[in-house]
Amino acid sequence: MNDFILPDIGEGIVECELVKWLIKEGDVIEEDQPVAEVMTDKALVEIPAPHAGTVVKLYCQEGEIARVHAPLFAVDDGSDSDGDKTGHGEREDDHAGDVMTVAAPARSTAQTQSAASQATSSQSDVTTSAPAAAATNGAATTPTAAVLERRSRDFILPDIGEGIVECEVVTWHVAEGDTVEEDQTIVDVMTDKALVEITASEPGRIVRFHYAQGENARVHTPLYAYVPDEEAEAESAESAEGDVTAPERKQAQPERLAKHRQEGDYKSDKKSGQDGRHEESRPRIPATPAVRRLLREHQLDIQAIAGSGRNGRVLKEDVLAYLKQSEAREIDATPDDSHKVGAAAETDKAAAEACAVASDVSSHEVRSSRLESKAVPLKGVAAVMARRMVQASTQIPHFHYGDELDITDLLALRARLKVRAEQQGIRLTLMPFIMKAMALAVIEEPILNARLSEDESEILYQGACNIGMAVDSASGLMVPNVKGVERLSILEIAREVGRLTEAARSGRVAQADLKGGTLTISNIGALGGTYAAPIINQPEVAIVALGRTQRLPRFDGEGNVCARDIMTITWAGDHRIIDGGTIARFSNLWKHYLEHLDEMLLSLS
Repeated sequence: MNDFILPDIGEGIVECELVKWLIKEGDVIEEDQPVAEVMTDKALVEIPAPHAGTVVKLYCQEGEIARVHAPLFAVDDGSDSDGDKTGHGEREDDHAGDVMTVAAPARSTAQTQSAASQATSSQSDVTTSAPAAAATNGAATTPTAAVLERRSRDFILPDIGEGIVECEVVTWHVAEGDTVEEDQTIVDVMTDKALVEITASEPGRIVRFHYAQGENARVHTPLYAYVPDEEAEAESAESAEGDVTAPERKQAQPERLAKHRQEGDYKSDKKSGQDGRHEESRPRIPATPAVRRLLREHQLDIQAIAGSGRNGRVLKEDVLAYLKQSEAREIDATPDDSHKVGAAAETDKAAAEACAVASDVSSHEVRSSRLESKAVPLKGVAAVMARRMVQASTQIPHFHYGDELDITDLLALRARLKVRAEQQGIRLTLMPFIMKAMALAVIEEPILNARLSEDESEILYQGACNIGMAVDSASGLMVPNVKGVERLSILEIAREVGRLTEAARSGRVAQADLKGGTLTISNIGALGGTYAAPIINQPEVAIVALGRTQRLPRFDGEGNVCARDIMTITWAGDHRIIDGGTIARFSNLWKHYLEHLDEMLLSLS
């Protein structure tokens, strides 16, 4: 008998409602036959049978909530029926006498005579068999690797991103034999886009890893084997029973079954009892692993946050709203202290930058003195970047357009608003203003926010302006994007820019933050350089590179020479649908908003 494990039925979905069973216990099913209908947060999904067999048990009733990676129903495929009869004959004798009644005539005459002679000399048999029985029971007391293998289940690597079929195993956070808790981080894997944490679906003990660090693991294949807590408890109970003889075990069988049922009824109380509390006083609040990681990063108690999802589920938006309210309360309570914190942060930042420069110099000296010849595999984010850059540069005819921005007034405005933003815990840079002006220009020239269909027969205009920013991370180039820039305020954009930049540099960007971009900004000038020829990030149709800001002499309206802050920009457009006049008009309007901030203010909705 095998348990059918409910597979992944959508990205980020950890549970679903069982709407309707299409089978019943005792039915014979075929491979790929629909067995159940389940409702997720997004759609009604039909679950097919993985193989043919007979349905033995349904673990969930209609209307109940079923968890992903948990058993949904049991099916007997007939592959181990013979082994069950021979390997568990003694247990079958305990439960039903008809099994032994049928099996008794199968004994030969010689076996019957031998049994009779053993009955007449039972005393000597007991004396001689006692040491052997003791040795056998002693060996059964300690679980072996074979027993763990028999009890173990495989953790199936779930979908970790749209179109991703494999990933690289970067770091195992546990070792074989370790005991893990539900939602505990097990391994970090690197996809084509980001570093992803894989968490445990249920508590248990790790038996073995199917992949070593550095190997590629395929989605929907076993990642590691583990023994769930309930299986480990059952194994311990069976091992302890090895100290009694077979007749005693038969006599104690009803008591053991009753005990197991009782332990199953109070399993949740036992888990919650580890910290001295019961489920009734501290119920488990549903939340995804990503949300729990966000709670750990900010050292928040999930009990303090009101969940707005189904069945009280705490969503990412709930956590962010709670953090925003906490920041507002702190600002209202101690405005002077928060100002001091902002000033201290500036001092710490200056010191950190000085240390970084010194560190770069020393590390450069070390690298120069330790050059070596070696071959490094191109994989992960770097491999995908290489492949996509080749596709974009060879398939898209690029049209480049250069100009310069006078951002003197913008820098002055940013300096005045910087302190106010820091009081709310937000680092205000030029990027939010640049993104907002770009979103306003898109309203007048929406083709810059479009994309070409796969068969190149249609221009697909996008309903939201999701502006991406290229980030130079340790894992390679990443382009997370700020969603719906046209609807956000400057401070809201700044908060998102800070969050995405930090996540990208740590290599832990959520898949949702990497999808759906419509325009991209490459701030290469932050590292140096005046001009660049950026490559379009498919399937987008435009990208702009920001050069280094320089203090340069310029003529004012009266012909006098004055110092101005000048930033150079270089656009690249898809010349299949964007011509020179279109990108020039778009760039001029974007430039006008950044150089005349009062007019940008009038255009805000």
